[in-house]
Amino acid sequence: MTIFPLPLTELLGQYGAYFVYLLVGIAFGATLESAGFGNSKKLAAQFYFKDLTVFKVMFTAIIVAMTLIFLTSALGLLDYNLIWVPPTYLWPGIVGGLIMGVGFIVGGFCPGTSLVAMATGKVDGVFFVLGVLVGIFLFGETVSQFAVFFESSFMGRFTLPELFSVSYGTVVLAVVVIALMLFWGAEKVEAAVGGETARKAPRRALPAAGALTALAVAVLVLGQPSNADRWDMIAEEQGALLEQRMVQIEPAELLGLVHDSRIKTVMLDVREEAHYNLFHIHDARHASLRDLEAMSEKLMQEPGNTVFVTMSNDEQRATEAWKVLRAESLPNVYILEGGVNGWIRSFGDEHFVRDRYVMNRSADEPAFRFDLAIGARHPASEPVPHDEAEFTPKVKLELKRAPTGGGCG
Repeated sequence: MTIFPLPLTELLGQYGAYFVYLLVGIAFGATLESAGFGNSKKLAAQFYFKDLTVFKVMFTAIIVAMTLIFLTSALGLLDYNLIWVPPTYLWPGIVGGLIMGVGFIVGGFCPGTSLVAMATGKVDGVFFVLGVLVGIFLFGETVSQFAVFFESSFMGRFTLPELFSVSYGTVVLAVVVIALMLFWGAEKVEAAVGGETARKAPRRALPAAGALTALAVAVLVLGQPSNADRWDMIAEEQGALLEQRMVQIEPAELLGLVHDSRIKTVMLDVREEAHYNLFHIHDARHASLRDLEAMSEKLMQEPGNTVFVTMSNDEQRATEAWKVLRAESLPNVYILEGGVNGWIRSFGDEHFVRDRYVMNRSADEPAFRFDLAIGARHPASEPVPHDEAEFTPKVKLELKRAPTGGGCG
């Protein structure tokens, strides 16, 4: 059972969580100040290769966090899917990075370090923060003028393992090795450019580098849990919900969700394509079982008020799809009770249900005969909701983890 990320709001309440965030922020700011990152001259010196402390400290933080994240994920302690990874907008990201880089050189701060400088009473830090606030205001007032570019080249939750088609462990080890080589190179550059003012790496740097490399090798050897492994971690808890039929929603409840303006309903029809083409519920998406794991990343980007409903002819394939999505930590996933066959029984014409029923069919096969592939053109595919419809409500909206802010520190 994974125990991280910690749901602080659930454990401590809203104000308790804010208090923890405050403590973390204070500790982070104090760390930056103690490292000298409240000094604009020290920060700007990295662009002149005189003092590469910023590069070494921030890159060290990145590779340590990366290694520990994927190590704890490999050990089943952390659910990586619940960690917010900012979606990639390639060209806007490149342009934004260049603009921020120029601002960093000119002003001597990034947004995070400017707050540290302001907190310690540095005048340049105060003016930089004021400039950041003005820039945010101007951006908000003008973004509509270049919204097409700002939202272009969207690539979703795109990571290096996907780019190079290699495992996460391979990327972790490669990045750690490359970082250590760059640290060594940075020491040489500082010695050549900074001369006597250059600081040498502390004695503990070498054993620390060896320990980090060993952890990276462990990540590579252990590998990341598969979808089946992830299901095994939650099987006891989630399996109980299945047995108690807490996630199987009646057709009437699904129909109500579809017509509820406060809810976005995503219906995933995991039947064979031929069955889907014969008849399917209006707006239901066809999804192959073997593609669901890959689809889960895009589904995770749906709004927090989205309810996902899997369906097959009966419930067998839909249940398998539900397990795959739950193992990928997708929230608000339910199963259509009785499947598409149950839907037709509930909303199909009485004569059609009686005359087109298929006797002696196999499990999870269509229960009604269609002469033509009419898809969603059958009246039962889009019935009119009735206020008097009775059902036991089961959907309880589980709010997704909100995205966190990013930045350079």
